[in-house]
Amino acid sequence: MARVKGGTTSNKRRKNILAMTKGYRHGRSTKKRQAKEAIFHAGKHAFAHRRDKKNDFRRLWSVRLNAGLHLVDEKLSYSKFIGTLNKKGILINRKMLAELADKSPESFSRLVKQVV
Repeated sequence: MARVKGGTTSNKRRKNILAMTKGYRHGRSTKKRQAKEAIFHAGKHAFAHRRDKKNDFRRLWSVRLNAGLHLVDEKLSYSKFIGTLNKKGILINRKMLAELADKSPESFSRLVKQVV
């Protein structure tokens, strides 16, 4: 059986790794070993931050809701509003409530008046 040299496979692997790190600075975009490590770290951060993004949006929704509630009634807070929603069994998620408070405040105020 003939001997197969691995030059083309190695070059292809190196090219793919360097293509993933395009735009990185210094040796991380030109040297295979540094590029591999950069890809590894970037993947770890991407995984963690996909999870963090969910928390960030939930916080944003609660801030928007609280601001919208203060426009309707000064004394009404986010926690009291969510508590009354749960007691009355109204199942609207925080994302939709925040969207209502932000995009159409008049319909949001009607909803708040019904709930409270």
